[in-house]
Amino acid sequence: MYSSNLIGFILAVVSSAFIGSSFIIKKKGLRRAGANGPSASVGGYGYLLEPLWWIGMITMIVGEIANFVAYIYAPAVLVTPLGALSIIVSAVLAHFILNEKLQRMGMLGCLLCIVGSTIIVLHAPEELSVDSVEEIWELATQPAFLLYTASVVAVALVLILYCGPRYGQTNILVYVGICSTIGSLTVMSIKAIGIAIELTLEGSNQAVYFQTWIFAMVAVTCIITQLNYLNMALDTFNTTVVSPIYYAMFTAFTILASAIMFKDYSGQSASSIASELCGFITVLSGTAVLHSTRDPDPPLLTDLYTPLSPKVSWYIQGNGEVWKQKDEDGSSPSFITILRQDYFK
Repeated sequence: MYSSNLIGFILAVVSSAFIGSSFIIKKKGLRRAGANGPSASVGGYGYLLEPLWWIGMITMIVGEIANFVAYIYAPAVLVTPLGALSIIVSAVLAHFILNEKLQRMGMLGCLLCIVGSTIIVLHAPEELSVDSVEEIWELATQPAFLLYTASVVAVALVLILYCGPRYGQTNILVYVGICSTIGSLTVMSIKAIGIAIELTLEGSNQAVYFQTWIFAMVAVTCIITQLNYLNMALDTFNTTVVSPIYYAMFTAFTILASAIMFKDYSGQSASSIASELCGFITVLSGTAVLHSTRDPDPPLLTDLYTPLSPKVSWYIQGNGEVWKQKDEDGSSPSFITILRQDYFK
C-alpha cells in the first residue's frame, strides 16, 4: 500500500513541478514572440518559431506523462488534489522570473496548499489491486457507477444543448461544469488505460480485450470535450476566476467518481475520511486565496485608450477633436459627454 502510494505521490509532485514550470517557460516564450510580432492574443502564431515556447511545451508533456503514470500507482483521491502544487510552483517561479509579485496572502495560500496536500497524503486510502482490464470493466459496469455515468452524461447534455447557448457567456458554471463532470470520466478512463499498459508491460497482454479499446475511445472523446469547453471558459471569463472553480469542481467530481468505481473509502474509518475531506477543503482554500492575490495580465491596447463598448469606441477613436481638446486646454474629455454624443446624436 504505502510503497505504491509513495510512488504515486512522488510522480504527482514531479508532475506538478514540470507543469507549473511549463507555464512560466511558455509565458516567457510568448513574451519574446510578442515583442517581435503579433501576439497570440490577437491571433499571432510567431510563438511557434520561438524555441523557449517549445521547451515549455515539452516540459508540460513530461509533466502530463508523470501525472498519467501516477494514476497507475495511486488512487485518484490522492493524485488529483495534488495538482494544486503546480499552482504553487507557477506562483513562486513567476515571482522570481516574471517579476509577478507574490503577495503575503499568496504566500498564505501556498502554505494552505502544502498543509492540505500533506493531510491528503497521510490519510490516502489503499489502492485497489487489479489483475486485468476485465476486472476494471466489472467495476465500471456496476450499477452505482453506471448511474453516476448516466447522470454525468445527462447533466453534460443539458448544459451543452440548453444552458450553453443561453447562459454560457454569462454564467461561468456552464462551461466549467461541462469540463469538470466530463473530466471525472476522463480520469477513470485514463486510470483504466494506465493499468492496462502496466499489466501489458508485465507480460499480460491487455490489448486483446475489447474493454481496453472501449476505455481508450471514451478517454479520447472525454478529453476532446473537456479541453474544448475549458478553452471556451478561459476565453470567456477571467483566468483567476476560472482556475479555482474548475479545480474545485473537477477534483470533487473525480474524487466522487473514484470513490464509486474503485470504492476508495471502503474499509476506512470515519476519522480518515473526514481528514481527507478536510485536507481537500484546505487545498481548495489555499488555491482560492492564491488566485485572489494574482494580478491579472494587462489587456492588449490597440489604441491609446481601451474601448468600453463598440459605440463608445467609435467616438473615442473616430472623433479626433475630443483628444485635440485635451491637447489644447489640458483637460481630459468627459465620459458622460461621450455617452451623450452616443445616445443623443
